[in-house]
Amino acid sequence: MAARGGRHKPLMAPDIVRSASAVTLLGGGKVDPRDLEEALGHAPTLVAADGGANLAAELGHSPVAVIGDMDSIDSQILAAIPARRRHRISEQETTDFDKALRAICAPLVLGLGFTGARIDHELSVFHSLLAHPARRCILIGEEDVIFLLPAALCLDLPEGARLSLYPLAPSRVTGRGLAWPLEALALAAGQRIGTSNAVREGPVEITSDRPGALVLLERRHLEAAMEGLLGAALHPPS
Repeated sequence: MAARGGRHKPLMAPDIVRSASAVTLLGGGKVDPRDLEEALGHAPTLVAADGGANLAAELGHSPVAVIGDMDSIDSQILAAIPARRRHRISEQETTDFDKALRAICAPLVLGLGFTGARIDHELSVFHSLLAHPARRCILIGEEDVIFLLPAALCLDLPEGARLSLYPLAPSRVTGRGLAWPLEALALAAGQRIGTSNAVREGPVEITSDRPGALVLLERRHLEAAMEGLLGAALHPPS
């Protein structure tokens, strides 16, 4: 899944998977089978990013597509996948997550198996979220759900719920309904971050002037994150 160059401007790719409903994207990292079943309940179309096909086979699932450079799939599992479902993208400028995300056209992508393992892999996934602001994608981790802050977001969260904003790139954000309000606050890594805030009263409304910050919520608020992101105003593509 290596990305040798780590370029910011994404390579373009045709839509390999087109779905009118949400899609579950499975990576090769650690995944609780219960989380996968929950994700499939919301997003029944399953796509695997390269080595995610190994986990899909182990758990008895058959992805509609496997996307990546195919360097992490067990040879027997790869041979059992119909040719029409194998989509090799051999360039090494981007990761398999990036290859898959930019090749899926769907209202929402739920990503599992991309957090909680190697930190360099996780950072590269965050990089891809920033590089594709027009793709709605929520990463499901063991403790958190994570997504890129869109231009305008409304979240129906209970009082006291944890909400963190972490900047990957400079942006200016305004938030309502939080314990520590944000008034055109300039966020930038190494300068100002917005972690460990909390909901004072819902709904929470947050706007940002450009793609830059990640939103981190407690895992139990996945459905609120989905509803909020589906109704959000997105930043235009980079």
